Formats: sequence, structure tokens, C-alpha cells
Amino acid sequence: MEVLSSDKVTINNPADITIIVGYFIMVIGVGIWAMFRTSRGTVGGYFLAGRTMTWWPVGASLFASNIGSGHFVGLAGTGAASGIAVGGFEWNALFIVLLLGWLFVPVYLTAGVITMPQYLKKRFGGTRISLYLSVISLFLYIFTKISVDMFSGAVFIQQALGWNIYVAVITLLLITALYTVTGGLAALMYTDMVQTVVIIVGAFVLTGFSFVEVGGYSALLDQYRSATPSNFSSMDPQRYNISPQCYTPRQDAFSLLRNPTTGDLPWPGVVFGIAIVGGWYWCTDQVIVQRCLAASSLTHVKAGCIMCGYLKLLPMFLMVFPGMISRVLYPDEVGCVVPEECKRVCGTEVGCSNIAYPKLVVSIMPNGLRGLMLAVMLAALMSSLASIFNSSSTLFTMDIWTRIRPQATERELIIVGRVWVLCIVAISICWIPVVQVAQSGQLFDYIQSVSSYLAPPIASVFFLAVFVKRVNETLHRLVFSLRHSKEEREDLDWELEEKGRKARREAGERRREKNSSGAVAEEEEKSGICHLVGRFCGSSSGSQSHETDVPEEQENLPDISEDPVWKSTVDANALVMMAVAVFAWGYYA
Repeated sequence: MEVLSSDKVTINNPADITIIVGYFIMVIGVGIWAMFRTSRGTVGGYFLAGRTMTWWPVGASLFASNIGSGHFVGLAGTGAASGIAVGGFEWNALFIVLLLGWLFVPVYLTAGVITMPQYLKKRFGGTRISLYLSVISLFLYIFTKISVDMFSGAVFIQQALGWNIYVAVITLLLITALYTVTGGLAALMYTDMVQTVVIIVGAFVLTGFSFVEVGGYSALLDQYRSATPSNFSSMDPQRYNISPQCYTPRQDAFSLLRNPTTGDLPWPGVVFGIAIVGGWYWCTDQVIVQRCLAASSLTHVKAGCIMCGYLKLLPMFLMVFPGMISRVLYPDEVGCVVPEECKRVCGTEVGCSNIAYPKLVVSIMPNGLRGLMLAVMLAALMSSLASIFNSSSTLFTMDIWTRIRPQATERELIIVGRVWVLCIVAISICWIPVVQVAQSGQLFDYIQSVSSYLAPPIASVFFLAVFVKRVNETLHRLVFSLRHSKEEREDLDWELEEKGRKARREAGERRREKNSSGAVAEEEEKSGICHLVGRFCGSSSGSQSHETDVPEEQENLPDISEDPVWKSTVDANALVMMAVAVFAWGYYA
């Protein structure tokens, strides 16, 4: 991957470096505080933060987990190339995230599951469908989310710091893995709160500078349609077969809903197609749902979803519009069409729209604020990667490892989850060369094209499972209409669950016998280093980390009843947010 060749400004001044160092100190400090504040010695404590989270860390974590560095590069790049229609992906979420909180999460909570494959296993029985979903989810995390975030983060780091791509990405991955492995979901959600503030403040600052540079919103409306590269006239028509559509901005650039036959994003696909993909992502993806399952009550889940919905209004103004401004200010680089010129500018011949956002950062931001914007990108990168690491370790541990070792103890499950994070880090590092040579002309298009093949069937299975009682045999509290049922439920896989429960109970009894005899205490006294590591990871054999039976912990199902006053409050706020969303869609339709 090559760096920008034109007036590239690296971050090497004391003001920028101070902000970046301060950012890392703040994030690591919050992570350490969260690690020692919460219990991490049980499956529920490590993977679900003890189900103690309130609405504001839930909402912030939902937003930060979704907004990765790929959003900054991908949304801005597609906005530079074709206008605001890509913002429909963000604004559709305002409606779908309400489905998550009001319809799906109540069922997941009463089902008593930690992962989404566990829910399908309880709903339909057998092992094949849950294993398939676990494996396909892990592949999607590696090939779309992790790879895209690493690529987009590398674009920023290379241009801002001039670092070697491997040094930069490996350093970030190791820092992210550190608080993911040691802190569990609680540390992630608290650090996500810090990351959300950094992302929003920094993005607002860049947006302000961008609109000042271009001359305001009205100037953007006038100048975008004429933002064509000046060197396309020098092309040899016999050598290149490039249509004017490739370098001329679209006339419908400021329309969300476009012609169903000639539009690049036709309105039926934006209204219905994105809703299907969004339903899969927001209502069934482990990364998103796991944050809601960590909430202390259903009311906090709903309030967190509303907070996330309001925050999802911002990417259109903080990412898409700045990308369009970047094309206006730098049409020869961002809008280049000559393959040799594109290769020189950004390292790929298919176009350089992906550099729209980082080009703004290194060109118009003054000293100090460039460091803030790099901190924004690092925040987006680290928050999304940490969320993926934690959720993938949850999937592997609870759905794959328990299938391999049904008798695994709780301590073993937590250790396996942490080791799997390190495995994901290693796979991510090995994937860097592939990401470098597999660049797409528009990064966000690559994300959606891959996920859109797999999203519809997965989404349809979950919709049928949650809302249609006649699909397979009825089990109580596993469909929306039976979420309040008090009937006794015998899961389809109860024999396998009982076998695993018995094995874990026996292992826990053996563990407690050793503890009572003092053998474990003597062993820890002999190994001070192991004791220190155990304390840091929250898995020492102290009073807070005794073995417990995983299914017994899940049997204490969260109460989905709500206080009438707070229920009415969140319902009213949901209606207000939908009204805001309808207005935004209508204004830009």
C-alpha cells in the first residue's frame, strides 16, 4: 500500500503527539478501572458483564461497536463517489434498532441464552443450525469486519504517522487484545463510552473545519456537481475506455431515494433491501445483541437502543458530507480516473475515493487537532475490534468449545475465551497482506456486497423463530407471543445440556474439595507470578471466582417486567425518535 504523494503532512509535532498519548492513557485507565470494578471470574461476569449495565453504557457501546474506522473511510468514500444515498444504511438503523429492544431482546432474555446460536439450538433443536451460524459468524467477523477495520485504520496511520503498516496494526491489535482478554465485556462497554465521546467530538471538529473550507452547505450543493478531475481530458481515448459517468458527479447526489432502474442505489433496495440486512445485523448479530443482554433490565435495553438510534443520525453529517466536501476540495486525488494517477495517489488503479476522509484530516486540520482526529480513528478502530474479539470468543467458547468438551468447567471456558482472542489477533495479523492487495474502489460497497449474500437467509430464520409459533414445535418463552409464559419448558436438547451440567457440577465439587483441603492455596503460594496473573485477569481462586454451574446461572432468567412510568417514558421517546427519522428521510428523499 502506498501513501499519498501530494502535500502529505505527518503527525510529528508535540501538540499532536501529546493528544494521542493522552488518549491512550485515558482509554487504558478506564479499562483498568473497569477490570477491577466488575467480576470477571464467571461466565456471566466475563461474557455478559454480570448483567449489570445501565442504559448509557449500553447505548454508547452499541454505537461504538457499530462505528468502526471502516465507517469513516467507507461512508466518506462512497459519499465522495456518489452522494448521500449511502447514508440510508445509517438512517434505516433508527427504526430497526427499536425492533431489537422492543421485540427481539425480550425473547432472547426469557430464553436464557448468551449467544445467538444458543437461541436457535433451543428453538429448533439439534446442533447443525447453531454450529453453522457460529462458523459463518466467525468468518464474517474475519473477512468483513476485522479486515475492513484494519485496512481503513492502516490508511489513516500510514498517512498521519508514516509508520510501517505491520508495526501500526500489530501495536493496535495487541493493545486492544490486552483489555479485551483481561477485562471482559464490562471493560469493553465502559471504554466504549470514552471512545464514543472521542469519536463524536473529533468528527464534529473536522466537519466544522470542512464546511468552513468549502464555504458552507450551500457552496457544497453548488460545487459538488462540478467536482470533476482536471486531468481526465488528457487521457488517450484509444487506451482508456472510461465513461463520463466515472468522473462526473451524479445529478441525484443529494437524494436518498433514487430511480428504481437508473439509480446506483435504487429506492426499493434502500427501503426494503437495507431493512433486511439491517435486521440481520442489529437484531441477530452477536456483537450487537450481546451488549443488550448485559443490561440490568429490559427498560435499560430500550433506553440504550434509543440512545444508539439518536447517535446513528450523526454519520450522515459527520462522515458522508465531509467525504463529498473532500471531493470538492481535492477532485484530482479523490475523484481521479486515470489508472496511473490513481496508482500514484493511493496505491490502487480503480479509484481513490477511500482516501476522502484521511485527505481532509492531513490537509485542513491544524497541529493538535490532527492528533485528535487520529485519536478518533484509533477509537473507532479499537472499539469495533474489541467488540468483535469479545463476541467471537463468546461464540467459539459457548457454541463450539462446549460441543467439543461438554464437561468443561467455568474456569476452562473463561480461559478458552481469552486464548481464542489471541488466536483471532494472530489470524488478523496474517490477513494484513490479503487486505492490502484486495482493496475495493469503494470500501463500504465491499462490506455490503459480502454481507448481503448471507444476511437474508439468517435474518429470515430468526424472524420465523421469534414471531411464528408454528415453525418447528412450540417451546415456551422462545417466541415473542409466549415471552411471558410461566409454563415449564423442556428444551429439545435437554439431554445434552443435562450431561454437560452434570459434568460441570462434578468438576466444581472436586474443585471445592481441593479448596477446602488447602491444596490450591499452597499451590498459589508457590507460584506468585501465576497468582498475580490470575488476579489481573479476574480468575484467581479467591472468594469471587469459585466454580459455578453455567446452566444454573442461566436459569435465573432476567425479569422482563417493567415499571409502568419508565416503560411509558421509553415508549414515548421511541415515538419521538421515529418522528425525527421520518422527517430526516422526508427532507433528503
